[in-house]
Amino acid sequence: MRAAIVLFEGLTLLDAVGPYEMWAGLPGVEVVFVAAERGPVRDGGGRGALVADAAFGEVERADVVCVPGGVGQARHMDGGPLVEWVRAVDATSTWTTSVCTGSLVLAAAGLLEGRRATSHWLALEELGRWGALPVEERVVVDGGYVTAAGVSAGIDMGLTMVGRLLGERAAQVVQLAAEYDPRPPFSAGSPRTAPVEVVERVRGRSRFASRAAGGPS
Repeated sequence: MRAAIVLFEGLTLLDAVGPYEMWAGLPGVEVVFVAAERGPVRDGGGRGALVADAAFGEVERADVVCVPGGVGQARHMDGGPLVEWVRAVDATSTWTTSVCTGSLVLAAAGLLEGRRATSHWLALEELGRWGALPVEERVVVDGGYVTAAGVSAGIDMGLTMVGRLLGERAAQVVQLAAEYDPRPPFSAGSPRTAPVEVVERVRGRSRFASRAAGGPS
C-alpha cells in the first residue's frame, strides 16, 4: 500500500509531518513525499524543508493521497501540475485526504463539489466558494475523501485513516506509541473557545481576511 504526501513550496510542515508520523511505521505501508520535482521543498517562512522522494511523473498511482496546506497553496488554485496530478491520481486512489487549506486544492481539482469537507476555520468560507459544503469539524469523512481542519488536525486525520485502513486497535497502538494525548495549556485552539481579542488578532493576519471583507484574495 502506498501513501503519497504532496509537497509544494510554501506548505505548512506540520500539515505533512503529522500524517507522516501516523503512517510511516505501519506494516505494509510505503509513505512517499511527492512534489513537482525531487529535492527539498521549503515551508511558508523559508526556514524549514522536507525532501520530496519522487516527482509527480514518477508516482502515477497511490492508495492514499494527502495534500497539506500552507500559504503556497494559493498559487495552485488556478490549476497547474499539482492540481492536475491530484486529479489524475484521485481517479485510482482509495482515499484522497487533506490537512488545513489543502482541502482548497482538492476543491480546485473539482473533487469536493457537493461534498462535506473542512479546512482551517479561516478558510471555510473560501472552501464553500469552490463548491464544497463546509463543516466545522476536526475531521470530515465523505465517501473516499477525508479532510482535516487546521494544521494540528492532520494528526487526527492520520489516526482516522489508520483506523480505516487497519482497524481501531491498530490506530490505538499508533496513538499510544506517539503518546498523542493532547492537553493544551490554553483553551484557545478554536475560535469558539479563544478570547474574542485573540480571534480578531488571528483573523486580521489571515490571507483570507480581505476576501471575506469583499476584497481580492
